[in-house]
Amino acid sequence: MDQPFVDTLRPHLRYLAPEQELRPEDRLRDLGLNSMQAIDLVFDLEDNCGVTLPDDQLTDANFETAGALWSAVENARSDSLTDAR
Repeated sequence: MDQPFVDTLRPHLRYLAPEQELRPEDRLRDLGLNSMQAIDLVFDLEDNCGVTLPDDQLTDANFETAGALWSAVENARSDSLTDAR
């Protein structure tokens, strides 16, 4: 997980202490992400990480853990690079 991703995700996780490291296995709901915040998070990720998350990637599984969401962001980056060619 890169720093822009973590910096974008952190404000949406009210139960993640400022000094606490965000780990790939951390469950986002346990850290305070709810479905309404997830919508705002998608917009923030698209703006701050330079990706467009397709509707088919906006699944509960992709928002389960920080690592799963990171994988979705990375896949969106890969897809946009492939589309640009």
